[in-house]
Amino acid sequence: MTKKRVAVAGASGYAGGEVLRHLLAHPDVEVGAVTGASNAGQSLGALQPHLVPLADRVLAETTVDTLSGHDVVVLGLPHGQSGAVAAQLPDDVVVIDCGADFRLADAALWEQFYGGEHAGTWPYGLPELPGQREVLGGATRIAVPGCYPTVSTLTLAPAIASGVVDPEVVVVAASGTSGAGKAAKPHLLGSEIMGNASAYGVGGVHRHTPEIIQNLSTLVDGTVSVSFTPLLVPMARGILATCSAPLRGGISAEDAYEVYSKAYDDEPFVHVLPPGQWPQTQSVTGSNSVHVQVTVDEAAGRLVAVGAVDNLAKGTAGAAVQCMNLALGLEETTGLTTVGLAP
Repeated sequence: MTKKRVAVAGASGYAGGEVLRHLLAHPDVEVGAVTGASNAGQSLGALQPHLVPLADRVLAETTVDTLSGHDVVVLGLPHGQSGAVAAQLPDDVVVIDCGADFRLADAALWEQFYGGEHAGTWPYGLPELPGQREVLGGATRIAVPGCYPTVSTLTLAPAIASGVVDPEVVVVAASGTSGAGKAAKPHLLGSEIMGNASAYGVGGVHRHTPEIIQNLSTLVDGTVSVSFTPLLVPMARGILATCSAPLRGGISAEDAYEVYSKAYDDEPFVHVLPPGQWPQTQSVTGSNSVHVQVTVDEAAGRLVAVGAVDNLAKGTAGAAVQCMNLALGLEETTGLTTVGLAP
């Protein structure tokens, strides 16, 4: 088959660079234009030296003229910037937004958590949700999920969908610093983050909270209550999410494990670990895998599930490629790996 040409806007950032890393391993695509904003005119190799095959590429400005003529355009732009670019691209071009512009269905929630005008709602790029593969197949506009919603949703979905817990969940998720992007920020300096862990976005104010609620609520008749607390920990990439909810009935740890095993038995990228083995971020680093484990806290009467994901891979760029494959009619797993880097 003729290779599809893929342009990446925001190629100098973490998300854009990770998209390019995945595309370089994809046999059915070729990398087209790579663009930036303030970094336009610089060589990609100076900003993303790990992308050796693309080191000589020069970042172009992010314009419609530059992005035109491609089969796929991946947008790795700051929140609020994708809408204007996407609106100018032809309807038959597959546009995949790694930002948050098109994830939320409720415009009021977008305005509350992000500010500015809501750009609209696109098909949601989490194929593991019921019915989403059918929606994504042949789609030309796709919203990649947020990293926290990806791991939180997949860690809780079997329990919520099966009704073994009440729809009142608590999520505490620890993330590496790359989740904050590549821009220099004082609280991400080495001297601030090394040897330190901190909570932020506490009390339901983190931008990913409504997205987690939106995802889990599609699995029940009603709305799921979510208390979400993110933590910043001293590692570059990865998220470890500990999720819990009140049990319904006398379900045992073995019953809960069976629910999860059946739910993810045919999923290529979600792996329920053997009983007693718990997820760790190093096992999924660089991969499109999500590792999940579940048990029951009998004394507290709660189900406890833990999930690990690479926030830049399955949490962003890997998901973009996975969805691109579905949109183009390719095998969903093409160009993606389930093998992590450890130690």
